[in-house]
Amino acid sequence: MQINYDFLLSQGVGAPSEPVVEVGEEVKRGQLIAKCPEGKLGQNIHASIYGVVESIDDKKITIKANEKQDDKFVELTSTEPIDLVREAGIVGLGGAGFPTHVKLGKPFEKGGVLLINAAECEPILDHNMRYINENAEYVVKSVKTVMDMVNAEKAIIGIKSLHTEEIAKLEAAIDCDNITIHGLENMYPMGEERALIREALGTLLNVTDLPLAADAIVINLETLYRIQEAIEFKKPLIDKDMTVAGLINGENIKTFRNVPIGTTVGEMIERAGGLATEEYGEIIMGGPFTGKRTTLESPVVKTTGGIIVTNPFWKAPEKMGLLVCACGGNKERLEQLAESMGAKEIVGVEYCKQAIEMKNGSRKCENPGHCPGQVQKVMNLKRAGAEAILISNCTDCSNTVMSCAPQLKVPVFHCTDAALRSVGMMLIRKIKK
Repeated sequence: MQINYDFLLSQGVGAPSEPVVEVGEEVKRGQLIAKCPEGKLGQNIHASIYGVVESIDDKKITIKANEKQDDKFVELTSTEPIDLVREAGIVGLGGAGFPTHVKLGKPFEKGGVLLINAAECEPILDHNMRYINENAEYVVKSVKTVMDMVNAEKAIIGIKSLHTEEIAKLEAAIDCDNITIHGLENMYPMGEERALIREALGTLLNVTDLPLAADAIVINLETLYRIQEAIEFKKPLIDKDMTVAGLINGENIKTFRNVPIGTTVGEMIERAGGLATEEYGEIIMGGPFTGKRTTLESPVVKTTGGIIVTNPFWKAPEKMGLLVCACGGNKERLEQLAESMGAKEIVGVEYCKQAIEMKNGSRKCENPGHCPGQVQKVMNLKRAGAEAILISNCTDCSNTVMSCAPQLKVPVFHCTDAALRSVGMMLIRKIKK
């Protein structure tokens, strides 16, 4: 049984939160323990358990949990919906962590589309589909609430067409004409914000454009119903839904509802059945494409969507080339994986031709999921001496890599390989003919 819960002061976009509790103080579930700095972009953080503050430093607040716990929580005090969202500390729960009250803070003056991201874009993760399956009526209720908040004329739920059962339940729950469902292709990255807008609205935004440029606001599915909980029940964001998968005992993909934020990765693996073997590659927090390596001691945060215990890494040649895609692992992530695979030298780094560098150093794809070809990039890496390449490409980019790499006799590894192998899923290689 876990005793100490760590609450990181940075759990999304913006400035670190400022502690408002002291060491030795008794706290209740739902109590504010750190607040957004005055006048800055950030978020409030609340305790997810009953306990006593054990320590505070510049990174986290540690709370020692009481032996007895209760699902009851300290309710929010605001009255207006947007203020409740702000007070609750709700951020984008699809992984970005952008404060939701800012996104909802400018309602449409006329028209406007609320676009619900239910793509569950990353492979392996499936807690969003489970939620829809069990709570379709609440999803629709939540859509209506947020539509009212932002004065949206209509709402579109973007979901992969293969989820026929979930789509049927949503269709049965929708009782109005201005909420519709848009079926998406089963490929990565259908959940990327601009890809979703392109597919659902027919508008391809520039890499620097926000969804408002298409008269749209995009909300992740879990963010949507956490907004509803804050407004309906005055509940802070203290729990998280997630998938735990990979080399664990029993079923290798398991979903969990309302995991207290601050729970350790190790505790979640134990709850899922425990490690099936002591020999594994790594533990990922997030999904196979964009997740980060984590440890058993690391805490669940607001943006945690998955915990994956991967297969041991395949052995790679000594000289590796890296082909970086804006939609998957970045250069640093690929370097980390190459080292774990035993590569001795990175002989070259190439970027997908559509991976545009942003001012903050990150990259965005000009047209996510639609790849113009990677032949020149693969040839450059072969000429640099690469005995194999490690890629982080989307589904379509991987198609184009695999259209040329075999002919050039260049073996290909993908950043998702160890994770997908751990659950017996098809590797990201040539998906389409």
